[in-house]
Amino acid sequence: MTYNLLIVESLHLDTVTAALAQCLRVSARDVDVADEDTDQDLRNWDAPVLCEKTTVSGDVSTSLDIYVQDSVRPQPTERELASAFAQAVPALVLFPAEEAPPSAYWLAAEDGLVTRVRLNASDDEEPRYTIDTVEAPVARLPQVPVTRIPEVVREQPIATPLAAAFTAHLQRFHPEESRTPGTPQWLANDRLSAWEKLVRQLESNWAPSGWCPPDLYRERLEARDELDQVRDQLSENVVALLQSALEPLDALFAELTVEDTGLLRKELLRPDDRASALGWWWNRRPDPLPW
Repeated sequence: MTYNLLIVESLHLDTVTAALAQCLRVSARDVDVADEDTDQDLRNWDAPVLCEKTTVSGDVSTSLDIYVQDSVRPQPTERELASAFAQAVPALVLFPAEEAPPSAYWLAAEDGLVTRVRLNASDDEEPRYTIDTVEAPVARLPQVPVTRIPEVVREQPIATPLAAAFTAHLQRFHPEESRTPGTPQWLANDRLSAWEKLVRQLESNWAPSGWCPPDLYRERLEARDELDQVRDQLSENVVALLQSALEPLDALFAELTVEDTGLLRKELLRPDDRASALGWWWNRRPDPLPW
């Protein structure tokens, strides 16, 4: 298994070796750590744990590329290794998040805190790293703003079984149309997925992030509006399949929300939006609001 860690602190080879040995429950002799100055001919390439240590610049100082052979047991997840490493050194350890934005990272601290961070890298040949935002206060990063990171929520993987079944049907009977952006079939597929994501997040109390940015919430209400608008452009059997997916989602949304007096709609709508063109879902709201 491979791991990619960024460390705020500058670390010596011996420190990295000892920490990896402790975290992976192996002998220090079974860990080979090298940096830019290491003679590659003197390395133990058969070691169960291999690590390339690189010095980087900016708000992080050390990059670790770690390879752990299958013989090492147990094999921690990247989150588990980062947390254990942070406590063993001690240090602040960053590791990539699963979401698409390249700036999406997690930070593990020696006190057990694990929080999201936004890490920006410059376009230089040797990138300079900047910790732009953290979602929870980090004692050793007092200068970094603490706020939620909205772009991560948009990219979080959310299971959408009803939309997936609808997609499978479209790809079987309308393969070209369903894969062509802008076609009615593609729009129906895309908007149904967006609507189901909103309902599933509402059902799970906004897991895994615990919140939803208001602009994303608005976009997914708009997706539900567009599903009504695209119906007339779909074949009868596709409309029937779409309706069978929408009925349980609409019912669940209604069950998990309360009637809104218009305050939320007023907050979400732009000045040029026509309220008469909006569906009933705009007249209901989560309680409490997820932002």
